[in-house]
Amino acid sequence: MLRIEELEAALPSMTRWRVRGGHNVDWAALEAVLGTALPSDFRALAEAYPALVIDDFLSVSVPRPGTEALWASEAREDEILQDLYEMGDTEDYVPYPQPGGLIEWASSNSGDSFYWRTSPADPDAWPVVVRGDNGDWMEFQVGAVEFLAGVYGRTIHVGGMPRDFPSDDPKVLGLSDSID
Repeated sequence: MLRIEELEAALPSMTRWRVRGGHNVDWAALEAVLGTALPSDFRALAEAYPALVIDDFLSVSVPRPGTEALWASEAREDEILQDLYEMGDTEDYVPYPQPGGLIEWASSNSGDSFYWRTSPADPDAWPVVVRGDNGDWMEFQVGAVEFLAGVYGRTIHVGGMPRDFPSDDPKVLGLSDSID
């Protein structure tokens, strides 16, 4: 499992958003609502960073202290994925909380979704699944942090993305932890 520092090496502009001392997300509360633990690399990312927007294209959603139940309930109730599933447009993928179901952790401003497939039982072994806005489905046998580091380090290619993805000099915006 890749460490946050390796993602920071691939995306150096993200480091300015690192939260000193961590967020102290209530993982027990989140997991009680969600019904499963989450991968440790993502937990480390969520503790170290706010939600991130990379190149004004890819948004990485992380829970914030005080919003754990909301984050978990939104992850359980993915209406777009449920609609695609009911229309038969998910290949062999199913929405969570079905066994092996998908949980979204990032999305693009083009309509692409980035999920974990919640199988096998160990969250640290969950692969990343990408649903392109063009209807393509791709699975990568890496976790979220390794996936991001691979995409922005140019060792992982995601088909169907815009020609300029990833950009040559990706900029990262950290979304405020304050609730307006």
